[in-house]
Amino acid sequence: MTLASAPGKVILFGEHAVVSGIPALGCSVDLRARVIVEDLPGRTEVETNLPLAGFTLDLLAGQIRSHEALHAARYVSAVLEELGANDLRIKVDSDIPPGAGLGSSAAIVVATLAALSEHLGLGLPRAEIGEMAHRIEKSVQKGLGSPMDTALATFGGYLQVSSRVQELNLSPLALVIGHTGISHDTRAEVEKVQSLRARHPDLVDPIFEAIGLIAESAAYLIKELRLAELGELMNINHGLLEALGVSSRELSELIYAARGAGGALGAKLTGAGGGGCIIALPGPAGATALEIALRQAGGRVFHARTGGEGVRLGA
Repeated sequence: MTLASAPGKVILFGEHAVVSGIPALGCSVDLRARVIVEDLPGRTEVETNLPLAGFTLDLLAGQIRSHEALHAARYVSAVLEELGANDLRIKVDSDIPPGAGLGSSAAIVVATLAALSEHLGLGLPRAEIGEMAHRIEKSVQKGLGSPMDTALATFGGYLQVSSRVQELNLSPLALVIGHTGISHDTRAEVEKVQSLRARHPDLVDPIFEAIGLIAESAAYLIKELRLAELGELMNINHGLLEALGVSSRELSELIYAARGAGGALGAKLTGAGGGGCIIALPGPAGATALEIALRQAGGRVFHARTGGEGVRLGA
């Protein structure tokens, strides 16, 4: 039996602008996907206990016992196909809700690759795991996979992404994540913003440039732990994303609950928008006040620390 785990992620700053080459800043968070590999002569089976779902899938028989099986199974089966592996039971357990913009699929792919590499004696270097994971995720998502998601699942820490991926040495942060419970459609939200840009480039391009300046300034503020100023940038960034039309009533309710009763220094959506999650930076009232406010606003709450370890053997 072999166990590997990989972290989830949040995009701190730069959503949507990054599609047009503007820098974005992301980090790993200490929500993890765990994958166990065991020998199973005669068949190949995937079991999972994803948040809000549970299933058993026999890949050879083609039996799916719940619709939610597709989230993990399509990524795990793509890894198995890539490596030509069979006669195995793959067990997936994750703290990361699927469809929330927190890197669930990237973490599952990376953890599966790492566990299979160890179990089968392949000895894949971490860099190769990251490259392979990005290729697999992008293939499954029909060209949409983000290099940031798989890089953060592989290496952890902080990354700045534009035309290239750059590792940053920044201070850890304590964040509170609020999940609307609504899955987002990344492709639809990206297409919506790019369509808006095509119609109004003179308006959207300056918004993208402002978002890029925020991402660059935020890196310095995180390094120096200038949290009040960082919170202000979160609020400004969210306002710009609202102008692009990617917020929603549910996201706004969580954000204003976080800033109001929760006492957050700043709060914004993270990821593509249209659903998914918000991130909030606790203020003097602390994370408990934030959690209460977000729960009262109908959110599911996760406490997360940023910038931690990437993929590893063991939980």
